[in-house]
Amino acid sequence: MLPFRRKRSESTPTPAQTAPEPPSNNGLLSRLRAGLKRTGSGIGQLFLGRKQIDAELLEDLETLLLTADVGVEATTRIIDDLTARLKRNELTDTDALRDALREDMLAILTPVAQPLDTSAAAKPFVILTVGINGAGKTTTIGKLADQFRHQGQQVLLAAGDTFRAAAVEQLRSWGERTQTPVVSQPTGSDSASVVYDAHQAAIARGNDILIADTAGRLHTQGNLMEELKKVRRVLGKQDEAAPHEVLLVLDAGTGQNALAQVEQFQQAVQVTGIALTKLDGTAKGGVIFAIAQRFGIPVRFIGVGESVNDLRAFDPEAFVDALLEQTEPEQASQ
Repeated sequence: MLPFRRKRSESTPTPAQTAPEPPSNNGLLSRLRAGLKRTGSGIGQLFLGRKQIDAELLEDLETLLLTADVGVEATTRIIDDLTARLKRNELTDTDALRDALREDMLAILTPVAQPLDTSAAAKPFVILTVGINGAGKTTTIGKLADQFRHQGQQVLLAAGDTFRAAAVEQLRSWGERTQTPVVSQPTGSDSASVVYDAHQAAIARGNDILIADTAGRLHTQGNLMEELKKVRRVLGKQDEAAPHEVLLVLDAGTGQNALAQVEQFQQAVQVTGIALTKLDGTAKGGVIFAIAQRFGIPVRFIGVGESVNDLRAFDPEAFVDALLEQTEPEQASQ
């Protein structure tokens, strides 16, 4: 028999709270457009009132892409393709240029738009969440737990961030909010031990999904990266395929620094998916293009708000259309 014991620190779900109805597609798209308004940095407005394509227009577009942290590699790819199309006389006006820009953006993002499939593996499907402090790991876990629960999945959470008592309490709070049990141990406990016990509990209970939190760390902290490797090894002892998903949570506001984070976490724990959070609060959300261009790692989710429903599966067409939406510029606030 698998050893399983209830820990005093394990929280149980509180009585059910009424969950909000899933928003309509129109509501999702409108919040996406609102959330990405800053990231777009006026790309859509660039074409308003301009009919002729000239060098100045392309220079302005290049500047806007770089300002939005699309990155040098992805920006160069886009501008080079648009320039080549112009030389072939394929673009006759700014409407055609905008359509070509949309195609080029989608060519970068569509290959990485791969939804998380939890049905392919034996249960429990184990998601190990990693990332630096403040990226939004715990909040992302809570929102995912809520989504999975509404899909009829039985979810268990592991409070693997044992360095901060506040992190454990935050995860317990999300557990209560989403009616999801949380396995935890006292602050300072071995993170790998917590995740191991949670995995055993998930197996014993027949849970569909286990989501493990980990301590936030800078990608340059080698000792903490070694701890992540240990967590991964411990999971593999019970299930060779676990973790089935290593989800790197990135704060879009970090801009190009996100590339260094992806590189280091990829080397340490073989990242299999990305969740890009806080797109509604930054003008640097174009970094998603830079990440897709350089690494090709699947982008599972994006976050454009605080609501549970503001974490959603990445839809490249909706994302690009929101960036390129043509609206009259508003008066600058502050």
